[in-house]
Amino acid sequence: MNLIQRNVPQAAGVQVFPPVNFTLTVSALAQVLLHWKPNPNQEQKNYTIRYDVKILSPVPEEYDTKKTHSIQTAALHNGFSAHIRTLLLHNDFQMRSDWVKEKLPPPPGAPETSVTNLSCVTRITISSTVSLHCTWVPGQGAPEDTEYFLFYRYETYTEECQDYIKDKWNRNTECRFSVTHIDPEEVDNLIVIHINGSSKYAAIKPFQQLFNQNAIEKVNVPRNVTVLLEQNDLLATWEKPISPFREECFEYEFYLFNLKSGNKQILKISSNDFRLRIDVTNRYSIQIRANHHICCTRGFWSDWSEIIYVGQNKLENPVAWILAVLCVSSCCTFLLVAIKCKINHVWSKLFPPIPTPSNKFRDPFPNDYERARTCTSETETEFGSFAEDLYCSALDDSVF
Repeated sequence: MNLIQRNVPQAAGVQVFPPVNFTLTVSALAQVLLHWKPNPNQEQKNYTIRYDVKILSPVPEEYDTKKTHSIQTAALHNGFSAHIRTLLLHNDFQMRSDWVKEKLPPPPGAPETSVTNLSCVTRITISSTVSLHCTWVPGQGAPEDTEYFLFYRYETYTEECQDYIKDKWNRNTECRFSVTHIDPEEVDNLIVIHINGSSKYAAIKPFQQLFNQNAIEKVNVPRNVTVLLEQNDLLATWEKPISPFREECFEYEFYLFNLKSGNKQILKISSNDFRLRIDVTNRYSIQIRANHHICCTRGFWSDWSEIIYVGQNKLENPVAWILAVLCVSSCCTFLLVAIKCKINHVWSKLFPPIPTPSNKFRDPFPNDYERARTCTSETETEFGSFAEDLYCSALDDSVF
């Protein structure tokens, strides 16, 4: 018995007895019911009776209550232990009993068979429902035939996963719930994830983890982003992401990239509009993303919004640039190949000259032709004139 104020006359001769029938009961996934009864020997007249509760594991916590029961939410895969004692209050003094201890042992299972690296993400859909996606890594000691099964609990609702993704050993390593019973309007409620398993060769140890529903929310992208130039000022406005929270519950990051100089800026903004003085002779790309701010626990930053370009020196269509580069490259390559082939006489080998067809008609002037071949250049000129006269005479004869 600890007497806080020993000089109080009313405390003399008073004895404080600890509670009786203290029990710990698993009432749901990762939920323990602590229950006890007042000691029947405890004197109660003119006194107020309360109870000190001390949670030792898995997470230390202390509180007091007038009730004879308490509910705790905690991961139980490593067990649970708690102490309780009676508090006797009267006017200005307080006395305490001895502690009563109780514990739950860890669930059975072989070492290193439970999952590791569990992570979960929620998203709020357009229809204001919440999706859930969890991933994990199989335990190092888990046999290859291990099959894992995931359950989530939100308040009083529990559901088993029906949509798994498997690894190369055909073990479940991901789970998706397209729709859940998670309330998107609640703030900082807990989501319980429980994963157990089975194997022919070992007992698989279960694993539990608690997540704050807002801390694992992947915030949606800001909507209807508009960017304008007003003289030398950049004006940007947007709407809050799809969410039940108010506009003032969000903060934003504004990403500004100068395409000419390569300078980058990320500015934090608490409103959904923004004005910034810029050099309008440059070209900029702009993106915005969002996160929770003051209304609840910060979640995961949203993805960046689609890129918006403003300013001068507009970049050409990248497809046109690619086509132009390919065209120039092809021409240069063809030219180089042609030059190389010319140098190595490849063309003459691939495309030999076509031989002149033989003359099957008898030459009417064989003697004159042979004589012309042996003549000097002057004689060739005369022979040419003579042959032309003969050709013309022949044409005239044929006409008549």
